[in-house]
Amino acid sequence: MARNIEISPGLRPATLSVCKVVSVGNSRKLYLLCGDSVSGPVQQILSTSSDDVPPSICPASDRKLRIFHFNDLHNNLSDLSGDAKGTHRFSQMVKRVNEARANAAPDEAVLFLSIGDDHTGTGFDELLGWNEEQFVADASYRAYSAGGVDCSVLGNHEFDRGSLLLAKGIRDDAEFPILSANVHSSSHLIEGEDYFPAAILVACGLRIALIGLTTRVETKVGQPGDLSLAVASPVEAISNILPAIEPHVDVILILSHCGYGDGQHRSGKAAAVRDIGEADFAIARAARPLTDKPLFVLGAHTHTVINRDGLEESNIFDGVPVLQAGGKGQYIGELVLDFPVNGGCEIETARLHAVKLNNGDGDDCETNADYDAEFESQHITPLIAQIEDTLTREIAQVTTDELSWKLTVLDRYANESALLNFMCDAIHARVNEQTYEVDFCLLNGATALAGIERGSLNQGAWFDVMPYADQVFILTMNGAELEAILNNNAKRILRPEDIAVTDYAGFLPRGFLHTSKHIRYRLMLGESAAEAFAADIAVNGEPVANLANREFKVAMPTYLALGAFGERWNGETISGGVPGDLEGFDMRKLEATNTGQIYRNQVSAFIQATGRLDERPYRDGRLEIVSGGTG
Repeated sequence: MARNIEISPGLRPATLSVCKVVSVGNSRKLYLLCGDSVSGPVQQILSTSSDDVPPSICPASDRKLRIFHFNDLHNNLSDLSGDAKGTHRFSQMVKRVNEARANAAPDEAVLFLSIGDDHTGTGFDELLGWNEEQFVADASYRAYSAGGVDCSVLGNHEFDRGSLLLAKGIRDDAEFPILSANVHSSSHLIEGEDYFPAAILVACGLRIALIGLTTRVETKVGQPGDLSLAVASPVEAISNILPAIEPHVDVILILSHCGYGDGQHRSGKAAAVRDIGEADFAIARAARPLTDKPLFVLGAHTHTVINRDGLEESNIFDGVPVLQAGGKGQYIGELVLDFPVNGGCEIETARLHAVKLNNGDGDDCETNADYDAEFESQHITPLIAQIEDTLTREIAQVTTDELSWKLTVLDRYANESALLNFMCDAIHARVNEQTYEVDFCLLNGATALAGIERGSLNQGAWFDVMPYADQVFILTMNGAELEAILNNNAKRILRPEDIAVTDYAGFLPRGFLHTSKHIRYRLMLGESAAEAFAADIAVNGEPVANLANREFKVAMPTYLALGAFGERWNGETISGGVPGDLEGFDMRKLEATNTGQIYRNQVSAFIQATGRLDERPYRDGRLEIVSGGTG
């Protein structure tokens, strides 16, 4: 659907154009819109004929719109490892939607929507490859196409492997439109062909606006493969585009991959307040004055579970309901709207349906009746078969508990971490084997999402530790800049007084860094984050004070090299609940080179070469925490 599209002539700034009309079955027609929704207010929708504009419909009966929505699936189509291995997450959703469609009355439309972050998180990512030659399939988009998803939105993690591979996945496997009104200027993604600002679906006599928005805080702009890619203000984009679409529709759905909240906010996967920028609250409040028609924000990005058993008053902003369904296939949301023949819109229900786990208990346990077995066997099982040998291959025997999640979960934010130490040292060894001559490594603690447990370690379990699609960047810095980075890092640590009131099992966006063994220092906590600093810094035993002008080559992952976005190694105020409006160091000002090496794969290769992770001092005192005082 997103391919071979001819853009209507006459397209110009401040207009939208109907660039394709698609008939879906006997009673549905989809109008895909393209044009500039970033530069300024859009005045009108252009068309080449009267057939290109959604008609004004006078209904002869009551109508119903049933919307199934999910978000942040992160390729968790089916659990490939862990305690719930074999849980058929997406096939459970497909079964529920297909049953609703089969049982729908003639005046009821059923929609199936993804609100973005369809990629990054499981072994299915490997089917994408790292360049066009390695590409096998876009697992999520292929499964969505077969499962009847009506549309999706560009989430921030869609760009993790670059826009060139994203475009390849869309063109090969997405048989549904992908939306974003505020992503623009990509070198590889073509607006009006690969993605669209908005669409209008006409179904069962209802004209439904679908407008996509993408977070500008966490989207990886600035990557070498697409330096022109940008994300504009979602509030400005909705303010620009909605007035032109509003006259042509009966109901407006804003598909927002921007996050529950606004500005500095905590919800969902966040362990503390994080910066999400302009998000759902601001979007709802900006959109409401632009129309008196029914308006809903279907949200994503923060993995927030809301309206579990019905629409909650606290999730209505200026009369606009905001919905979200957790993340990673926890739930599928259902919103049912009634449109009486005499006008208006009534919310029949807004709720979440939990996806049942393969290791659940009682009614929470998945059975064969809970998922579409035919869909699973035809569309998901063949994808699993292409990666199963890789994921189940043993890469090491582990005879230590030092790298476990139990010890890592807090240390990654608050102390020297055995696992993060190991990962930094492994990268240093690997890149120097390839003649890059790196002096030391830095790695943000939030990179680790699981631990290495005792027993057989296979590739799938290692993938769970570091699911992110980061490459190895090498930055050049001098000793004075290293000292500034470590002083800044001291202010980011999860302090002892905060540990008891922080859910540190979640995502803590402070950007606290770990180092390879070549750096040793004392972190002086002081009386507050503002007073914390690094002391006695040494590089290979030499005081950093003697190395102020010496240049170092430093390895780190893509995310950190590009400024760590919400973790704020980009010169903006440190986030994650750190008080005092403290400015973060800006990694982006340092000269950077992308090696093209995959961070996760390089650590995996180091583990395989070792063959065994045994008892040893993975924590060697390279970081010493000193409480209070000035040291």
